[in-house]
Amino acid sequence: MSKKQKLLRQILNNCQNVSFKDMVSLVEAFGFTLSRVNGSHHIYTRPEIAKLVNIQNVKGKAKAYQVKQFLEPVETHNLTLED
Repeated sequence: MSKKQKLLRQILNNCQNVSFKDMVSLVEAFGFTLSRVNGSHHIYTRPEIAKLVNIQNVKGKAKAYQVKQFLEPVETHNLTLED
């Protein structure tokens, strides 16, 4: 099992206290690319998905509700990790 798979499993069990760096790594592993940064908001997109992924870095952690929001399109579109 890869590090990203372990991280995904950890996040699925508990989306609290996820480091921003780990979250960025996971978002990019699912094929999203950084579209823009607006203040503390890092906006990621994927061409075939209309929903944007927004992640904020708050003292090195990603906000829990944004982690949950990221998981929605992953599950809806059956996205897989790209290693």
